Amino acid sequence: MRLLAVRDEDPLREWDALGEWWPDRPGVIGIRDRRAGGAWLAVDPASHRLAVLLNRADVLDLPNDQAVSRGTLAPASVTGTSPTGSEHMHGFNLLEVSPDGARVLSWDGTALRETPVPPGVHMIAHSDLDDPETARIARWLPEFRAHPTRDEDWPESWIRLLATTAELDPSDDRAIIRDNRTHGYPTQSLLYCTASIGPDGIEVRDHALPAPAHWAR
Repeated sequence: MRLLAVRDEDPLREWDALGEWWPDRPGVIGIRDRRAGGAWLAVDPASHRLAVLLNRADVLDLPNDQAVSRGTLAPASVTGTSPTGSEHMHGFNLLEVSPDGARVLSWDGTALRETPVPPGVHMIAHSDLDDPETARIARWLPEFRAHPTRDEDWPESWIRLLATTAELDPSDDRAIIRDNRTHGYPTQSLLYCTASIGPDGIEVRDHALPAPAHWAR
């Protein structure tokens, strides 16, 4: 399996690059959020597991300062503990990759739903897998499906395409490299990761953008 993941976050919220940050989870590596101590992406090379967390809308009337951090989900997932959903946690999509395949666990505040990820190229953001109502998916999924991931051109093929997407204004609904402030959120694209997961192990790399919502030129 090949993965390209883009991280949007408030630039004022500090984070640590890919590393082994959790003494209670030896061998697990990830990109750590310094404030809450969790991760949006985590990998356990020994078990060939990877997890990526995305926020999702929910029906909870729960103030942010009373919510349990979702950053615990990815590190727990790669060590074998998948979420069951919690009335104290805002909505999420959690992509889980293991030797058995890939799936998305989605929590909307009332129910946890599982979506298997079938063979092929797929995209997910803050709604369902391959959601045609998500502008960036509708615009770019056909393009990613047209770019190979099974030859020596990986991951450069998809990175070049990601650079092409960055020609859009970052506030455009179709943009992948994003500035969400015009949509009422403080988050901007800060980095992206590439990962390759197979029988021989996992290779994952992180790439910080030169400035929030700006692609290197």
